[in-house]
Amino acid sequence: MTALNSSPVVAADEIAKLCYERFNELPRKGKPEPGREWTPLAAVVKITRCAKSDIVEKEVVSIGTGTKCIGRTAMSPKGDVLNDSHAEVIARRGCIRYLIHELHRAVTGMGSSVYCQSKHQGKWRLQPGISFLFFTSHTPCGDASIIPINGSHLQPCPSVSSVNNDKGTDGRGLKRKAEHLISLQNSKRPSLEEKETEETKQEGLYVSKRASSSSTVGDEPPQSSSAKTHQETILHSSAELAENTSSISNVNQTVCARQNSPVYDVLRTGAKSVPGGLSDPLQPGAGYHSTGLLRVKPGRGEPTLSLSCSDKMARWGVLGFQGALLSHYLQEALYFSTVVVGKCPFSQEAMQRALITRCSHVSDLPAGFSVSPPVFLQSKLEFPFSQAQTELQHKAGQGCVTPCGAAVSWCKVPDQPLDVTANGLKQGVTKKAMGTAKARSALCKLELFHAFLSLVSSTEASVLPDSLRRNDLHTYLDYKEASETYQKAWQLLRNQAFPLWPRSDRDLLLFK
Repeated sequence: MTALNSSPVVAADEIAKLCYERFNELPRKGKPEPGREWTPLAAVVKITRCAKSDIVEKEVVSIGTGTKCIGRTAMSPKGDVLNDSHAEVIARRGCIRYLIHELHRAVTGMGSSVYCQSKHQGKWRLQPGISFLFFTSHTPCGDASIIPINGSHLQPCPSVSSVNNDKGTDGRGLKRKAEHLISLQNSKRPSLEEKETEETKQEGLYVSKRASSSSTVGDEPPQSSSAKTHQETILHSSAELAENTSSISNVNQTVCARQNSPVYDVLRTGAKSVPGGLSDPLQPGAGYHSTGLLRVKPGRGEPTLSLSCSDKMARWGVLGFQGALLSHYLQEALYFSTVVVGKCPFSQEAMQRALITRCSHVSDLPAGFSVSPPVFLQSKLEFPFSQAQTELQHKAGQGCVTPCGAAVSWCKVPDQPLDVTANGLKQGVTKKAMGTAKARSALCKLELFHAFLSLVSSTEASVLPDSLRRNDLHTYLDYKEASETYQKAWQLLRNQAFPLWPRSDRDLLLFK
């Protein structure tokens, strides 16, 4: 924990440095192999503003890394497998572990550094001066990663309105609008040469110093950077990162020079639009993507059912990041006040569009819920295990640069704070242990549900929230659906902003 002078705005570099240092303190298990494996980092930081001084304490309470998702057929009806192991999701789930632990301390009279009692029966709220900040070393996958290059002043892609804002359409009207915008853009944009390579067509005009290895890898889109070329120095500490980093080129300068005119394009995302809605036009250059679409993360071979991190973070901005179960106990939803992004391709406009604008019109939310847009900041400090830094450190004989297969979680809880997984299960689990508690991640639905049930059983009946004073609550689904105000807010968000958000298979939520 660090004690820092209060300032009107959170210092992005300070937050990035704090998160990188906390990651460096973790054991080696599950971390990428330097020079060969890369991964993004995400974290939740608790901010404490002291009432009687100008001191602001900043403490990392959850860390997550990871790039993988499991396919739909690997999803377990027992809730014992992690479906989505992207860093942002891992960090948020670790934070939920931390919040459940703090609530357990609160309801048992041990004292919590997070919660205080609300005036409403059985409800709790954040202590005065407490807030939470979200850090991610890379722009969230999905819509926020569709970033214009070499022409950021232009609209990069045809924007898709919400169904709510296009009353009377059945989807075909929206598609026609998108196609019309694409046509207009193509008429104003310099055309690409017919001899442009297939790689350039598919991956856009972003190539790093190791161009042959910068195409989409595995489950995570490539980490690309700005359009100017600079010499990079391999850095090993946050302090060195602060002093020495500069942008890595991800624009194919040969192609640009060949055209004798600016090339307008966008960075690609590997996430695909959800079934049933509009698809990406896949036109060359800036017409490749449509913006505003819900997207599903790619998997290795088999499709996944995991929505992109952009979509999930947009949802957290309305429903809160606490989820349905914790909403039983909380007077108000919990929102991230700030989102800090590390040094990487970044666009304020893309972040605003993906995480805020799509939900800004949602109305009539129940008490305790609101559209709560965070402040977006970017740090100049790059994560040492980013793809770009890993490619710079790569040496001959190390094999291909590849995303790390493991996901690391750490959160501030006394019991097993470190959790390392691969393919949705504990890393290194043996066949004999498959299907047992030894194979389960502490972040899987079943384990978080059991932690919540322990919280419920530790709460005295006289102060139990009204929504939990029922005799018909047995399964994970029962407890989620009993959180009625959360479910009402989610239904309004779905109806007004995300009507194509895939619904969970109820058969995967019936575990106890």
